[in-house]
Amino acid sequence: MPTSPGPEPITPTAPSRARQLGLGVGHLPTGTHNALTDVPGIRVGHTTLIRPPRVHSGVTAIVPEGVGPDSPLPAGVFAGNGYGKLLGTTQIAELGALETPVLLTSTLSAFRVADALVGWILERPEGAAARSVNPVVGECNDGLLSDIRSRPVREEHVRAALDSASAGPVAEGSVGAGTGMTALGFKAGIGTSSRRVPVAGREVTLGVLVQANFGGTLRVSGRAVAPVDVGVPTEDSGPPGPETGSCMIVTATDAPLDARQLTRLARRSVYALARVGAGYGHGSGDYGLAFGTRPLGTPAGPTVVPDAGLDLLFGAVLDAVEEAVLNSLLTATAVTGPCGHTRYPLPSASLLALLG
Repeated sequence: MPTSPGPEPITPTAPSRARQLGLGVGHLPTGTHNALTDVPGIRVGHTTLIRPPRVHSGVTAIVPEGVGPDSPLPAGVFAGNGYGKLLGTTQIAELGALETPVLLTSTLSAFRVADALVGWILERPEGAAARSVNPVVGECNDGLLSDIRSRPVREEHVRAALDSASAGPVAEGSVGAGTGMTALGFKAGIGTSSRRVPVAGREVTLGVLVQANFGGTLRVSGRAVAPVDVGVPTEDSGPPGPETGSCMIVTATDAPLDARQLTRLARRSVYALARVGAGYGHGSGDYGLAFGTRPLGTPAGPTVVPDAGLDLLFGAVLDAVEEAVLNSLLTATAVTGPCGHTRYPLPSASLLALLG
């Protein structure tokens, strides 16, 4: 297996990702874009809502090709701490099947988003005969930096994210569902990463996307990094609540895994947050959702990977989640919320100076 590719070139017009700074995690190579969309058949779209100073919110759509009530994909879910609203969880846990795209948004907008997703599915060929739909919508609380009670995400925003979803590079940081998110004392948001993994004699791809919004103390390369350590202003006091949680982690792979194995993968994705210093607090909803792109019920395709052959995939998801969280912090932009609270991204130059 080839070694991890070298750092991506740094462009002056875009914030640096972890790998561009030499902070890539692990030894497995990434996909072309180091993103969830490296998994064949996966598209990602964002709708970003910014109306300063009151609204910094949005929605992110993860769209597997052809998924629908009559063409589900194998899936598993794990709640590290269930203080959250991952809609559709119980049916995934019971049946091991994903039958809609996965949408991420703000806490109080989750229910409107789910309704819009159902309408979108029913209008498409994949939902033409559906009499039941299990919409899957995750959320994090952006109440520190956005007027969460205004529930700004509407049906047209959901449809725009779904319809504009594309393969290729994925926008990160303060975009879509990550617009108002904070993590580990910094401005955070959406982050993504991927790995190419040798499994059962062939190469497969695993990708993750995180909506980072959790508490704790950041750790980079094993070193604790507080905001003050990298020159980021901190507030003496502020409302606890929103900054204590949460994190939504979505993992996709074209490896031939069944629902039970995907649940095991989802579990490891939540464990990975410990590497970056997650506090796993009382108010933190820490969820992992993993799905495969091999449809259920298809005739003989690749043989399901034996459990003993899963270790490289487990390692890949740990590495990819760690790097995705770092990407969410490094690519974010500073945001000031309606009550004057400001969160700043992780500054790359100061971080590299600290790490020496």
